[in-house]
Amino acid sequence: MDISTQIIELLDDLEPITLEQMSEIRLMNRTDTKFVTSKEKLVELLRLAQGKYYAQVINGSKVANYMTTYWDTEAYDFYMEHHNGRAPRQKVRVRTYLDSGISFLEVKTKNNHGRTKKKRVEVPSQEITGENGNEEFLQNLVRRGMEDIHPTVRNRFHRITLVNYGKTERLTIDYDVQFHNMETKHDANVGPLVIIELKRDGNVFSPVLDILRQLRIKPSGFSKYCIGSVMTNRQLKQNMFKQKLVILGKLANTDLRAK
Repeated sequence: MDISTQIIELLDDLEPITLEQMSEIRLMNRTDTKFVTSKEKLVELLRLAQGKYYAQVINGSKVANYMTTYWDTEAYDFYMEHHNGRAPRQKVRVRTYLDSGISFLEVKTKNNHGRTKKKRVEVPSQEITGENGNEEFLQNLVRRGMEDIHPTVRNRFHRITLVNYGKTERLTIDYDVQFHNMETKHDANVGPLVIIELKRDGNVFSPVLDILRQLRIKPSGFSKYCIGSVMTNRQLKQNMFKQKLVILGKLANTDLRAK
């Protein structure tokens, strides 16, 4: 049995939770932590999650499909904010939920305390314009308009969302992440890497933290925008990400550096 089939079968064994039920969950004092692992370890995690977690189901499926396009300035200001470790820092993106066809223009802001806030407006498609309030939305949040930014990197990935029985945390699990650079036209992917993000309510007990420790999966930052950018555009300054790519490459058992 291949690993993708194992993932689907283990998901089938998890109790479902609907999108409507998910909306009832309010993480008022939320903390976010990212982890990076492999598909093999994901299979083990899903086995250990049985009887402790629900799996979100949408349109009968527990695996959702996403597409995201990131926008930046000519000088790559948003990328450089992250590269240089600046806080607060921001990212502009258009995310499409491929299973429903719904798209949102989003601005993510990470503050000096490591907290991330997201604001968004629905848009007709990935091809955004300054109409329907988009210009005002961007000017208010990032002090730039449509003429100041352009699409840079697009990604596609599968996402699993788990919720613990106590409904005090959400776990998003992204895999099969693929990148396409809108400028260089280069493509890349992260192979078997899996990006996990734990969103939980303060310091309440977390079943998955025990599971992650058991599997020796340690916290690790991972920005899809920045990693996708350095993997597909050799011209970008990337000193701060070189060691990260080496570590991720060893985990993926492949060279992730831009060709």
